[in-house]
This record gives sequence, structure tokens and C-alpha cells, in this order.
Amino acid sequence: MADFKLAVDENNKATELPLLRICGTVQQNPHMRAFWGATFSFFLAFLGWFALAPLGLEVATSMGRCENQLYPVDTNPKRVAYLKYKNISTTDTYCQYGTVKDSEGTLTDCAEVPSDIANNATASAEEKLKYRPQVLAKCVCTTGTQCNGIIANAGVAAVASTIFVRIALGTLLERFGPVNVQSGLLTFGAIWVALAATIQVPWQYTIIRFFIGCAGATFVTNQFWCSLMFAPNVVGTANATAAGWGNLGGGVTQIFMISVLFNPMVSSGMEADTAWRVSMIIPAILFLICAAAMKLLCWDTPTAKRFDVAVTGKTKKPSMWDYVEVLKDVRVVVMIFQYSACFGTELAMNNQLATHFRTYFQLPAADASALAGAFGLMNLFARSLGGISSDLLFKYVGFRGRIWAQFLALFFEAIFLFCFGLVDNSQPWYVALAVLVCFSLFVQMAEGTSYGIVPFMNKQQLAVVSALVGAGGNLGAVIAGFCFYRPINDPLIPFQVHAGYVMFWALLTPLYYWREHGGMFHGPAVTEEKVEKSQAEEPAGPAADVAV
Repeated sequence: MADFKLAVDENNKATELPLLRICGTVQQNPHMRAFWGATFSFFLAFLGWFALAPLGLEVATSMGRCENQLYPVDTNPKRVAYLKYKNISTTDTYCQYGTVKDSEGTLTDCAEVPSDIANNATASAEEKLKYRPQVLAKCVCTTGTQCNGIIANAGVAAVASTIFVRIALGTLLERFGPVNVQSGLLTFGAIWVALAATIQVPWQYTIIRFFIGCAGATFVTNQFWCSLMFAPNVVGTANATAAGWGNLGGGVTQIFMISVLFNPMVSSGMEADTAWRVSMIIPAILFLICAAAMKLLCWDTPTAKRFDVAVTGKTKKPSMWDYVEVLKDVRVVVMIFQYSACFGTELAMNNQLATHFRTYFQLPAADASALAGAFGLMNLFARSLGGISSDLLFKYVGFRGRIWAQFLALFFEAIFLFCFGLVDNSQPWYVALAVLVCFSLFVQMAEGTSYGIVPFMNKQQLAVVSALVGAGGNLGAVIAGFCFYRPINDPLIPFQVHAGYVMFWALLTPLYYWREHGGMFHGPAVTEEKVEKSQAEEPAGPAADVAV
């Protein structure tokens, strides 16, 4: 047995997760190199994946697609987006004396200035204004505008592309191994993140966000790689921590792109149109540095530089039929959609929150990005908490504990998402933040509890299961974008409807049942002795630990 820096089992998988034990050569410490390689690469992928989200209004301004750019207020004073506009901080409205509606309740114009004010010689010029264009934001991009639609469509494109790439990774990981796949994804992503600086028109914005989204598939490698390196007693914690700290990039980018890059550049005298473009170059450079570091410093498995399918006990070559075989299992299908209800929700929030706080709560860019970033920053501990709770309940209650951890996390996620959808802009922003933090806690715990179960579902098809479940997360974001946030012309109802989607899949948790593990309400159908006997008859290899 090799002289590893970590304690390992008979299959050379680490039975501990000492986060700071990073010393030693790659032969001595492949486990923690893989852990940090998986974590940092996914973190940077998230940073670049959503880098354009907090810059959405700046990009829209550069493309000339704000409502007040397309329809100048002096020649189009009756645009609905203007008629219903209200400055939250000053309470000033565009229509100084109210609005006029037609018989169907549609806004048609501002109410006329009352005659006693119009004829009052002492009334100020501002008091005699029917319209107050000075109240409008620099870029009006509220719900129902073309600007808002462009941003929403690009957000859906950014998560849609990852579905296909994540599914493909089930086979690609088996053929090329985690290091090659992860390095390739970051290199490809770097090209498109850099090209974002050239955006001029909406179709370019959508296409570039689509291709940047391919970097989001790094999550599948993240989970597969950690599952190859860590033993069953800590695999839930390792998977949850690596993915959680990787997802942290989604929160950091909300703050990093605005407060660290864009705002300082503008303050130094750079034009806003140039500043956001220069800002996009930084993540691209970080992508390339990380890809090179992984290629040079990491191994795929504890004892081999490159992965071989025999490690998972698989005797057949990878094929597309593997996906069909895996999808025959209803438990895998439920997990795919439950992951769409947690990770898909996080992706949807990464796309929505910065713009929601800027347009609905009318907060400055830095403040809005900070609040949106708070959602993602919960990944610092929340997803790990989900993995730890799954492992802990597994230790004391058995596999039933993992299932209950999954259900409770999804259930409370739905509750707090619905509550967030009830917070309107008549309430202070910190009310929305308080609910958002609770909501974020359970979203990311649910992601952690999901990957406390995934490694146990099908030991020989671990790569395919990881790929399909990971793709399910992006599928959830696409469903949310197309079915909830894009078509519903209201700033709050989409969050409430989305909560119903999460609750539906949470209530299907009782469908999880394994003869050897039991289910949510039932114990195992076979004794421990029979399970051990059946395992002894299975192909030998490190992957035998994945499903026990």
C-alpha cells in the first residue's frame, strides 16, 4: 500500500477529510489534490458562468436595449413600464397624480394635473408636471420590457447548454478521466468568457452565455472525482463540501464583478461600457491558470494518473445504452428532478436575484449584487452541512437517515422560497435578505443531501448517474426560466409558483427504496449477512465501496 498522507481503506480511498493537509507529492496525497482541484475548478467555472448576470443592466445599456433607450420618454410618454414606475427610496412616481386605466384594467396614461394645481399661480413648475421622466432609472428594465426579456432568455440559455454537456460527461469521464475533462471544459469556457467582452447585440449576448454555460458541467467532474477518492464514511461530506465551495463562486461573482472589478474601474475614470468588458477578461485568465495547474499537479485516482473503468467494477466499455439502463430506475428519475428542485433553483436565483433587487427594490448595483451574493455565499457551509447531516444520520439511523435529510431540506426550501415570494418592495430590503438567507440554507443543504445519496444508487454506473443528476439541476433552471420567471409578468408570483414545484418533488421522496438499505418508512428487506454475501459475489474493485 502506498504511503498516503491520509488514512485510507483497503481500496486506497480516504476515510478522512483533513482540509488543510495538502502537503506531499501527488503520489502521497492524491486525495486532497483532487479535492482542491475539483473545488477550485468548479468555483472558477461558477464565477465565469454567472459573471454577466450582475452586469446585466450595463450590458443592456451597451446594447441599447433599455426601455428608455428603445422608446425615449419624450416621444413615448405612455409606455406601460413608465406609467407604473415608482422610485422606492423617494416614493416619487412617474405619473405624479396617478394613472388612467381602460375598461379592461390596462394602464393607458397618467392622470391629468388637477385643475386647482394647474391654475394655481403659486404652484411650482414641477407640481404642474403630468409626467416626471426624471424619476426613471438610467436603464428601465422592469418586468414586461424587451430588456428584461433579453436578460431572461440569455439566463435560460446559460443553463440550458449545460444539460447536454453534463449528460455527455457520463461517457467522457469514463473515456478521458476527470483531470482531462475538467481542464478541457475550463479551457473551452475561457474562450467564451473572453469573447463576452465583444458583445454588441442581443443575439451575441445569448449565444455567448449559452457557450459559457458549458463550463457549468464541471460540477459532474467535481462529484465523480471526489467519489473516486473518498470512502463511503466521508463521501457525502466530501462531495457536499467540494460542490458547496465550488458553488460559492456563484455568490462571489455577484460581488466580485461589480465591487471588485466594475465599480473601481468606473471610479478610476473608465467608461462603463469599457469597464464591464475589461472585467470579463479576468475570469477567462483564471480559467486558463486553473486548467494548467490541474493538468500538471493532479491524478484521476489514488493510485493512477489516468482513470480506468475497471476502478468502478465496470467490465463493459462505455456506451450510450448505459443512459437507458440507468433511467429505467425510477429512483434515479426522482433524484434527477429533486436535484432540479434544489440546484436548479440555485441556478435560477443566480440569474434572477441581482436584477430583481436592482429593478424591483431599486437598489444600487453594488448593494443589489451584495444581496444576491449573500444567497451564493451560504455555500461556504450550507451544502457541507447537508452532506454532514446526511453522513451523520446514516451513521446513527442507517440509510433511512439520508432519505429523511433529503426530504426535510427540500420541504423547508419550498417553504422559504414561497415566503421570499411574499416580500414586496413596500418592506425594507433586509426583510427580503433575512428570508433569502433561510431559503438559501435549505437550498444548498438539499444539494448536499442529494449527493449523500447519489454514490449509493448504482455503483457500476456512477459516472452516468452523476451526469444525469447533475444535468437535472440545469434542467430545473430551464424549467424555472421558461415556465415561471419568463412568462409570468409579475415580480413575485414566479417565486411562489417555483416553490410549488419544489414541494411537489419533495413529496415524492418516499419513492426511494432499496432492498438492502430500506426506505423512508421501511427497513431493509434483507439481512446484513445476505447483503455482505451478495457483495462478495460482485466484481472486486474500489467501487464496491461506492454503494455500501
